[in-house]
Formats: sequence, structure tokens, C-alpha cells
Amino acid sequence: MMRRLLPLTLMLACASASAADYYGTLEPFAKEAVYFVVTDRFVNGDPSNDHRDQGGPDPATRTFDRLTPGSDQGDNIGYLGGDFKGIVDHLDYIRGMGFTALWVTPIVDNPDEAFTGGKPAQKGGFLTDGGKTGYHGYWGVNFYRLDEHLPSPGLDFAGLASAVHGKDMKLVLDIVGNHGSPSYTMPKAQPKFGQVFDREGKLVADHQNLRPEQLDPANNPLHRFYNTTPGLAELSDLNENNPAVMDYLSGAYAQWIAQGADALRIDTIGWLPHPFWHEFVARMRKQKPGMFMFGEAFEYDATKIAEHTLAKNAGVSVLDFPLKQGLEKVFGHEQAGFEELAGRLFLREGPYANPYDLATFYDNHDMARLDATDDGFIDAHNWLFTARGIPVVYYGSEVGFMRGRPEHDGNRNYFGAERIAGAPQHPIAQHLTRIAHVRAASPALQRGLQLNVELKGDRAAFYRVIQHDGVAQTALVLLNKGATPASFEVKQWLQPGTWRAAVAGGEKKVRAGGALRATVPEHGVEVFLLDAPVTQPQLVAELDTLMKVQRPH
Repeated sequence: MMRRLLPLTLMLACASASAADYYGTLEPFAKEAVYFVVTDRFVNGDPSNDHRDQGGPDPATRTFDRLTPGSDQGDNIGYLGGDFKGIVDHLDYIRGMGFTALWVTPIVDNPDEAFTGGKPAQKGGFLTDGGKTGYHGYWGVNFYRLDEHLPSPGLDFAGLASAVHGKDMKLVLDIVGNHGSPSYTMPKAQPKFGQVFDREGKLVADHQNLRPEQLDPANNPLHRFYNTTPGLAELSDLNENNPAVMDYLSGAYAQWIAQGADALRIDTIGWLPHPFWHEFVARMRKQKPGMFMFGEAFEYDATKIAEHTLAKNAGVSVLDFPLKQGLEKVFGHEQAGFEELAGRLFLREGPYANPYDLATFYDNHDMARLDATDDGFIDAHNWLFTARGIPVVYYGSEVGFMRGRPEHDGNRNYFGAERIAGAPQHPIAQHLTRIAHVRAASPALQRGLQLNVELKGDRAAFYRVIQHDGVAQTALVLLNKGATPASFEVKQWLQPGTWRAAVAGGEKKVRAGGALRATVPEHGVEVFLLDAPVTQPQLVAELDTLMKVQRPH
């Protein structure tokens, strides 16, 4: 018996050693699934850092609990108390859903008053900052210092990172390089607005409540951090051509990387030129080799956002806005068919350095939340956690929180411990947890090539295949977003073997030349997994073609 088994073992070993490489990406971060929180709006874990008297008694400048004019959704443009402790206290909740990475909004010090300039923030407003505070973190004034609303005794940023790592999760830090705080149009200058302070707290830049065209960088050193043309709203627009700005920002973010940030999300990457980000990214990766970063270029033209992924430019990933646009159509009230997504994947050609590295999402804090039914969210998550890309889910989406609501009308409302306590009983959260854990256990779903069999109407069927470094797995994904069960019969590129159903459980034995038949429930998903090297000739040919796709550099 041993004499017959030994040659077979040697044959398998030789086959494995000579097997072709098949993968969508080898980026380590691609295995993660990301949960995104606006820290101030997640959970108030430590009321002692709320600073409820900040900004003084003047209603125009106080910072805590400022209701948004015109909104009937409880929208607020003041601080509401969310902090690091609120996150740490609920890491088990986030990890339990199957998320392996946490993205937090910027942590740097922001102004201590509400902004009195600009257009008044109100329901329906966009880039309207009058009366708003820096609760979101994107109005940095000292990029080396934590905002005082976030830490607690014994829990600074390094402590947050340590807690996240203790749950076997990665920490994604949101950073800003394009701008600081609002800087002009105030009736009278306010402390910190339009100012930048260094590591020691020394003032290094001051807009002095002047319009950009009134700045005089040639004669006033405090103006040299800023551009003299307007940028976003009334925000102080940092001068990318000043080496001191690069040194300041890279020094600050290197500090936070040293304290435990694993990856960076780069805000408004499209507002600064490619050479700036090329240099910045090089400095960050010198601090942390191979560091994963993804940028936000709020643009639905793939050719434009893809420029940032090229090695000659920033050489980072980006949030997949073109796919987001399709996901909204397919899973929102429009209920477009899955064919809407086919051309947005760029599996066989396209402008991205690698589409498998993109951060995929259907909404976030800068746009209206997905306006969908519970079933629409369930369907969206079934896609997001099985198709190509790195899934990112915005806090509260696990219960359809404030669905359809934009900023200034509920998008960033306070979530809180009470909602978290009830979330595991919500059908969206239950289905999300199920498919997220399937992805977490499947290298093919994390990093495998995607080969579409069918994307039409309420039905989707596609393969994800990885064969690399001793790992060989093929996933066959079947999605049904319809209101009735759907029967699938897949023959194309199907390899014989024993396929195991990762969602419903059980096995399907497929003979050579046979078919895999399965019924997927309404608004359901099934993932069949085959843990074996690829041998089916037509599948091999298709995968070979995908591996030869020429991507821009």
C-alpha cells in the first residue's frame, strides 16, 4: 500500500511546485475588511473629555451639541462626545461582525470654537461650515497633537492602536495634507482658525483672517504655508510647493505611524499634485516599509482617480467611487441589474495599477448614506465581501442607520452604545456577520482573480481563484438579489471535485464535464469552495489570460 501512495504523493508535490501563479493581488492588506467610524459620533465612552464648556457661553462659538438648522433628523454640527474609549469598549462588537481593520477619522488637534465665518451650515448644505465645529477632525491646527476630545487617562493614540492590535485588527488613520482649518470670512479672527502650530506648540503659520489673494508670503513668513488662491470652502489651503509644508506633514504623520497606525486613508488626494504625494508616500514607507494607503478622490471617472495608483505618481490605492456609483444603482431603490457593475470592475483592462487593491464601498460620511431597504443592504454586503476589492463599511450601516441621509441631515448622527447592544439582532447585521466571516476564512475571496460567469438582472455568478505560495483555492460565488429563490446551474470553467458550501454548509460532488446546481434563497448568497490546484483546461486558459492583463505603471 505504501509503495502505491508514495508515487501519488510525489506527483502531487511536483504538480504543486510547478503550478502557475493565479492571484488578483499579493497586497497583504487586501485580506482585511474595514469598519469606518467618525470617532466623535460612535460612542461616548468617557464623558470627562467632552469639554462641554468649550467655546464659552456665546451660542455662536460653543462647541458641544449644536443642532443643525433645518434638519429634523437630529443632525448636529457640534461635538457629541465620541472618543477612543468608546471605540475600545466596543472592539469586540466590531471584530465580532468579522471586520479586521478599523478606520478612524483624523485625530489631530482642531479649533476650540465653532466657526463664525462662511455660509451657515444647514440642512441641504454642502461645504457650508458656518456654525460648525471640528468634531470630524479634518480641520487640523496642530498635526502633532491629539485633539483633546479623544484620549482618556491611560488611553492615548498608542493605547488605541495597542487595543486594536490586541483584537488582531489593523488601525487605519485618516490623514489630511491638502488643508487645515477654516481661515477667513470670520467677523473677527478666532483663536486657532487658519493657524498651524508645530510639535512644541509654536505658531508657524497664520492666515490672519485674510482671503487667500490678500496673503503676502513674500513678506510675511506666517503666510508661506498657504496658497494664495482659494481651495475648498474657506479652508486654509496648504502650499504644496513649500518644502517646509512637506517636512511638517511628513514629520507629524511619521509620529502617528510610530505610535501604531497600520495604514493611511488620504483625504482629498486629488486636490494636490502627483509629485507632492509621490514624495509624501515615499517618506511614509520609509517609516513603515510596504505601508498600505488609499486616497479619496471624489470623482466618478475611473481614468482620473486611477492616476493616483500609478507608481510614478502616489503609488497608492484609492476609494472606488465609480464602483460605488454602480452599487448605489444596483442595491438602492433603482434596483438596476448586476450588469451595471460589469464595466466598473476593470478585470481585463483598465486604468488602475491594480483594481483588486481598491477600497470598495457604497457610501460614507461625505455623501448621502445608501438609500436601500434592509434587503438592499444585505445584497450590497453579499457583493462587497465576495467581489474584488477591499470592503469598507461605514458605521451604522449594519442596521441601516440614517439610510439615505446626507451630511447636515443625519449622515453623521451619534450611534451610541444602546444601538450597538441591539445591532446583533438586526437582520442586516446578522447577514453581514455571516458573509464577512466567510470572506475572512477564504483566501480566494480576499485576493483571488475574479472571473465572471453571469452578471445579469438579480443574478450574479463568478469565480475567485488564488493559487500562490502553497495556497490553492477556487471560490464559486452565487448571488441572488431577487425576492424569490434562484436556481443556478454552472458548467462553464467548472473543475471536478468536492465543493463545500461555505454559507449553508454541505458539499457538492462534481464529476468531470458535470455541473454544479444550487438554489440560492431570496436576497441570498452561496460560496462554494474547492481547495485544490487548478486543473480544468478552460479555466486554466482564462486565468492565464487574466494574469497577462497589462496594467499601467
